[in-house]
Amino acid sequence: MFESLSDKLQNIAKKIKGETRINEKSLKEMLREIKLALLEADVNYMVVKDFIKNIETKALGADVLDSLTPGQQVVKIVKDELISLLGDGTSKLNFAKNPPTIIMLVGLQGSGKTTLCGKLSNYLRKENKKPMMIACDVYRPAAIKQLETLGKSLNIDVYSELDSKDVVAIAKNGIKKAESKLCDVVLIDTAGRLQIDDELMGELVELKNAVHPHEIMLVVDAMTGQEAVNVANTFNEKVGIDSITMSKMDSDTRGGAALSVKHITNKPIKFASVGEKLSELEVFHPDRVASRILGMGDVLSIIDKAEEAYDEKQAVELEKKIRKSEFTLDDYLDQMKKIRKMGSFKQILTMLPGVPKEVRDAEIDESKIDKINAIVTSMTKQERRNPKILNASRRIRIAKGSGNEVSDINRFISQFEQMQKMMKQMMSQKGLGKFKIPNMK
Repeated sequence: MFESLSDKLQNIAKKIKGETRINEKSLKEMLREIKLALLEADVNYMVVKDFIKNIETKALGADVLDSLTPGQQVVKIVKDELISLLGDGTSKLNFAKNPPTIIMLVGLQGSGKTTLCGKLSNYLRKENKKPMMIACDVYRPAAIKQLETLGKSLNIDVYSELDSKDVVAIAKNGIKKAESKLCDVVLIDTAGRLQIDDELMGELVELKNAVHPHEIMLVVDAMTGQEAVNVANTFNEKVGIDSITMSKMDSDTRGGAALSVKHITNKPIKFASVGEKLSELEVFHPDRVASRILGMGDVLSIIDKAEEAYDEKQAVELEKKIRKSEFTLDDYLDQMKKIRKMGSFKQILTMLPGVPKEVRDAEIDESKIDKINAIVTSMTKQERRNPKILNASRRIRIAKGSGNEVSDINRFISQFEQMQKMMKQMMSQKGLGKFKIPNMK
């Protein structure tokens, strides 16, 4: 997400940060570079114009020009304006005082509404809500089937009427069903079109007037760039939207859509879909996203992901094991599973501050983790708890069972033992520093 823009803005920030003196000429040169970077990222021209104007006004103030660190002050202004562009604070869902809360998902065909319906249901359940999904995309039979498949995989109820084309009746019947099942939230998956037309808008307005949703959420394909602005504007004018979710954010390297839609519509971005898995939906934090763009990292999001993956009691037990040198291959396997739950290693790298571009852009072969997991799961419980008993015959058996060579087994065990020693050493120094995950060539 934002890779191209991020690289350019980080380079500009590095140059300006070290400046001990800034005048109007040098500032205008920097602003020209920022302007080009934003336009290349497909940010709406009017948005870019306002953004540059705001930075220039603030940066030419006496507080910056007379500052001992003017470069750093300008970088702070850029960050603050990015946050303002993306939204002044994290916006939460609008829940009704008397459930169920009705959320209506709208957007063009292919924007990711149906998938988001599943992701949002999964998110709500983690927030101790009981959601139900209603299939109101009656023009695309595959959409109903897709929603039912998502519901089955998540064990979340889906209401559909395969023989009906009356979306208002379907929605009303679905809401009644949700009320009878004491559901907290109802998510209505609506139909889309390849492009905006009067028929689509008319149907959505009719549905809105019939069910009175507490929130209308527009799903925007992040990869559509400036076109996303036109889509968001039209939906807001014709139907009226309350919030925006950006889909396919993991595939969007430019970021123009996300940086434009909030400013143009004045509606908050509440979520970002960052992968294909149903768990890969993130609450949209403008300040954290701005930090990522400028290469300042996003440690808070890493902490959030870690807290979701890790149980506090288990974490304490793990620390005790490490201190006592009792960290086993069972523990290692468990930690790998938890790390994978946090997202891909590439995603995590983008959240760490100060990671060099060449490291962020490096191809990470995550199949190596699968290879290691295959080795560990091919061992007996006794072998995982005490690798010292792994003699030659046992290693041959494990190699055959995991589809590896004996040399792979030897290498992994050697690296695991080294890691054990390193972890114990770091614990003795009262802090877990950096430790290397065993590598498989």
